Amino acid sequence: MNAPSDISMKTDDVLRVELEVFRREHRDLDEAIRALQDKGTSDQLTIQRLKKKKLLLKDKIALIEDRLTPDIIA
Repeated sequence: MNAPSDISMKTDDVLRVELEVFRREHRDLDEAIRALQDKGTSDQLTIQRLKKKKLLLKDKIALIEDRLTPDIIA
């Protein structure tokens, strides 16, 4: 069975580790996209898929950062 993807069930330590992993994957995808675009003979479908995956990672990163950042009550 897969681990739950619901961030409300995970501890802050687990979320911090996942956040670093997702950030690293996001950077790697950015480099891969740039390399494919620089190559000039790249497959546009592959680039589109990589960009979509990168956006999904960005959303996951934002959710985790929101969860880890404490609310400030003014």
